[in-house]
Amino acid sequence: MSAIETGPVPTGTGSSLIPRRDMAVIWVLLAAAFVAILNETTMSMAIPHLIDDLSITPIAAQWVTSAFMLTMAVVIPTTGFLLQRFTTRQMFLGALALFSAGTLIAALAIGFPMLLAARVVQASGTAILMPLLMTTLMNLVPAESRGRMMGRVSIVISLAPAIGPTLSGFLLDHFNWRSIFVVVLPIALVAMVIGWRWLTDVGERTDAPLDVFSIVLSAFGFGGLVFGLSQIGAIAGGDGSAWPMVIALVVGVLGLASFLLRQVMLQREDDALLDLRVFLSRDFSLSMVQMFLLSLAFFGTLTVMPLFLQKALGLETTEAGLVMLPGALAMGLLGPVIGRIYDARGTKVLLIPGSVLTAATLWFYTTLSTTTSVWIVLVAQTLLSIGLALSFTPLFTASLASLTPKFYSYGSAVIGTVQQVAGAAGIAVMMAMFTLIVNANGGTGVATAVAAGSRTTFLIGAVIATVTILGAFVIRKPANQPSEADGAPAPAMH
Repeated sequence: MSAIETGPVPTGTGSSLIPRRDMAVIWVLLAAAFVAILNETTMSMAIPHLIDDLSITPIAAQWVTSAFMLTMAVVIPTTGFLLQRFTTRQMFLGALALFSAGTLIAALAIGFPMLLAARVVQASGTAILMPLLMTTLMNLVPAESRGRMMGRVSIVISLAPAIGPTLSGFLLDHFNWRSIFVVVLPIALVAMVIGWRWLTDVGERTDAPLDVFSIVLSAFGFGGLVFGLSQIGAIAGGDGSAWPMVIALVVGVLGLASFLLRQVMLQREDDALLDLRVFLSRDFSLSMVQMFLLSLAFFGTLTVMPLFLQKALGLETTEAGLVMLPGALAMGLLGPVIGRIYDARGTKVLLIPGSVLTAATLWFYTTLSTTTSVWIVLVAQTLLSIGLALSFTPLFTASLASLTPKFYSYGSAVIGTVQQVAGAAGIAVMMAMFTLIVNANGGTGVATAVAAGSRTTFLIGAVIATVTILGAFVIRKPANQPSEADGAPAPAMH
């Protein structure tokens, strides 16, 4: 299989120091990704305000988030091809232009349809930024320093969601929901100007034609799955018919199967929209399974915990946010430290304790009740976040490092797609179970019912997290081998 060249090609035997110009590129991309993720997490707090201001139903208001997630699920699989076809500057400026345009439209929105369209445009730009960041980082950073740099990426991934709800809560208390977009827009524009001035092109380009049929199949496949999964909670709560969910899931499965088959055919000529040969790498495939399971447990638990804090323990919205904040901060601030440990010691020293800590904390969550101390929950939530930080940073790094530069963009697209689908599935399944248990015990107005529903969802997360302990023992750090440019043969696949 060595002719395919999907295995790792390290940066060589030179110094691990990163040139100042390359670091400038990475910092610009980190800043842009931070703004995009910050925006993604601010709208959840604004939903009650949208319901009142725009005279819409809660189900309609939820589409502000669902439409964003749907768009991300459709666009991310195409980024592997786009990053091969267009330059770094073109992709960055295009992504920021879309994001900024969507933000401006949202700030000026005079009705719900206009706001919904704005969120779709925003998501189109956001979907490009994280794969672009990760692909660029892998191309610029020497193999022996990638863990440290991925740690900085985890700061962005963790701190932005932590700050987002707090920022939006402050703005909503003093201004209206449009102020969220008014604050974000100038930051995005400044990032775009800096990128236009300083960003340089990274990696090689190809002239492969864009397969439009693959984009259509991707939209039906990933879009159908995410939409169908997003309906499970509503069906469990007795809102609406199950038929739209069933049809969406069937369309999603058929569309995804057709998409995957077409990619296998196109990749023979290097024309695939999403090259699936990345899965020929043992370490990449194992990392993706581990990441899917962790994301499944993480996003579902993250959605239910605020409900437990507010409805079962009786905390105010701001208080619930403060309970979640230390864990998110710890997850971000530990990123560089965890990255350095990865560079020096590899994956097992991080993944094994990380998966054990995550699973143990979720099993503890199955004992929570209405009498549990808030301080105990705060400590447990912080420990859970540390366990996840010990897992995600090495998984990001090891998965991409197991590929050659030619496949970095496709690997980044797969990572983003896995997270989106796993997140949607985790939220859907856990919210459905939560709703069923709560409704069977008296509804969300009964604290003990909310506690019972929360324990059930935490049990699902605990079982899933326990499986990841096995994966922690088999995922390894790819060897830092000399590059093919130095005359070394392409590494064989495992």
